[in-house]
Amino acid sequence: MSDLKSKFLEVYSVLKSELLNDPAFEFTDDSRQRVERMLDYNVPGGKLNRGLSVVDSYKLLKQGEELTAEETFLACSLGWCIKWLQAYFLVLDDIMDKSHTRRGQPCWFRLPKVGMIAVNDGILLRNHISRILKNHFKGTPYYVDLVDLFNEVEFQTAHGQMIDLITTLVGEKDLSKYSLSLHRRI
Repeated sequence: MSDLKSKFLEVYSVLKSELLNDPAFEFTDDSRQRVERMLDYNVPGGKLNRGLSVVDSYKLLKQGEELTAEETFLACSLGWCIKWLQAYFLVLDDIMDKSHTRRGQPCWFRLPKVGMIAVNDGILLRNHISRILKNHFKGTPYYVDLVDLFNEVEFQTAHGQMIDLITTLVGEKDLSKYSLSLHRRI
């Protein structure tokens, strides 16, 4: 495993621990274990390319200068916010599409004792992004820009999802509804 990937995974553990020990929410042991299980099942999956690309992009912006430990942590944290956002979208998309598997394993909502609680889990995932941004970027001059960026991505994705859902209603599949401009909007 590359140094960057192992550092990236270390930052996930730190962020997860911060969220699970957030003093703003008093978890019971059961709820803390459940949220931890939900995070581990949904957030760090895949090849991590979306998150790692944030760190790589920051390195490029530094034009060959070595990242400080703090810069590396912040870049990894922002990369994890991307992964959290992706997990949020995928958990809810799987429910809406009635999917069975994701990345070769059962969709989160299909697991025993999860079901439609997964809707709330998706909301938690989205709210975790706000907590991570607030905890680690609030004092930066670009904090508001980051919040706006995540809100805009969510806005655009939600509208694309709506168009996708209403053009593929069960029993109403009609290819004449599709056009190149509609495809681009989705």
